[in-house]
Amino acid sequence: MQGVARNFFTLAIMFAILGMMLGLQMAMSQDHSQLPTHAHIMVLGWVMSAVFAFFYPLVPAAGHSRLAPVHFWLSAVSSVGLVIGLFMIYGGNLSADPIAAVCSMGFFVATLLFAYIALSALWGGQTSAARAGAH
Repeated sequence: MQGVARNFFTLAIMFAILGMMLGLQMAMSQDHSQLPTHAHIMVLGWVMSAVFAFFYPLVPAAGHSRLAPVHFWLSAVSSVGLVIGLFMIYGGNLSADPIAAVCSMGFFVATLLFAYIALSALWGGQTSAARAGAH
């Protein structure tokens, strides 16, 4: 695993550890106020980053796209910012709401960018005749 795939998988592992640490802390303290933050860490951070990490080597044309590093950095920065914003919000600091909002939109844009990269790589190399014959 190389390039953006390796970067995404490294990010996924870091999020998995962080999410599990937060989950354990909530269980031990019996304070589950950070449950939404924990869920976002595990889904956006661990699952989505791992999905991205495994997709790029499976579809090499996507991994070679010049947009793939943009996808990584936009996903990484927005997901980290979103987790920080949510942690602050659910910790009682509602002034972090704009951080979470901007980062949520950033992650959405990153996901749209991934859709463009992935679908272009999956469908862009086929001829019209090949597409017409596909079921």
